[in-house]
Amino acid sequence: MKAAVLYQPGGAENFVLENRPIPTPNADQVLVRVKAFGLNRSELMTRKGLSPNVGLPRVLGIECVVELDPAGKLKPGQKVAAFMGGMGRDFDGSYAEYAVLPQSLLYPFESHLSWEQLGAIPEMFQTVYGSLHLALKIKPDETLLIRGGTSSIGMLATQLAKRSGLTVLATTRKPDKRELLSGNGADHLLIDDGSLAEKVRAIYPDGVEKVLELVGASTLRDSLHCTAPGGTVCMTGMLSEQWSVADFAPMEYIPATVHLTIYDSGQIRVDQQSFQQFIRDVEAGAIRLSISKSFRLSEIVEAHQFMESNSAGGKLVVLTGN
Repeated sequence: MKAAVLYQPGGAENFVLENRPIPTPNADQVLVRVKAFGLNRSELMTRKGLSPNVGLPRVLGIECVVELDPAGKLKPGQKVAAFMGGMGRDFDGSYAEYAVLPQSLLYPFESHLSWEQLGAIPEMFQTVYGSLHLALKIKPDETLLIRGGTSSIGMLATQLAKRSGLTVLATTRKPDKRELLSGNGADHLLIDDGSLAEKVRAIYPDGVEKVLELVGASTLRDSLHCTAPGGTVCMTGMLSEQWSVADFAPMEYIPATVHLTIYDSGQIRVDQQSFQQFIRDVEAGAIRLSISKSFRLSEIVEAHQFMESNSAGGKLVVLTGN
């Protein structure tokens, strides 16, 4: 099988596309045939050597959609999604034609969507649904600030929040992406220069009720100050590639009565029924997948370079077939 292997951290050119034997599963694992996978910023950080405790060489990839190998433990041809749970970090992940995965990670599903569309869904859906409903516990008529609105997570979060009856403020650093945000349903568009609190309070003097922080530690303090008393900030993304907050002093950093939480799909997973229903909603046209571009496995270097350029206005997907 072909696999993209990272032997040393650094630039995208460090990926080596090589032939490897198809792995053999043990009693708790399943051999799957990878059909497509989405790219994630966490993989970019791992490639750069910024993810702690990841040993190399490693096949990266924290998510995939697959077709079960006929020798597998579920019925041949069953479509399955897998994500997180140590994929691409503790053990080899989805940047390959085959993978051996713990059976506990597999989400069987039914769908007639293309592999490109399906490849965009697993981690994106889990992260958005979990952030909005499990961490932020959104309610109709609330106000939600999405910081990092043109990311794939931000684009889907806007749609799901609007479907739940919220008013959405979405941000971008690039004025030429205003139309992308408005076409995706955002009610208010903000240009993010690193300081949003004054702009947000010009619209909502008391602040917004909920904030989905996708930029990360570099803007977290400002996002907290965009939030109304009793409101909640969920830090989900790290687009800034910054893991920690230096000299964190909670009493000074967090405004009184404002709540701070995170969402991590590796810790808390969305139920399989909600995952299947989301796929049905996409099939029915109720939700639009924002797919920026697709690549082949042989183009993994170019795919990572494109992700790092911040040119995408949606999810990047890699297909393993011809």
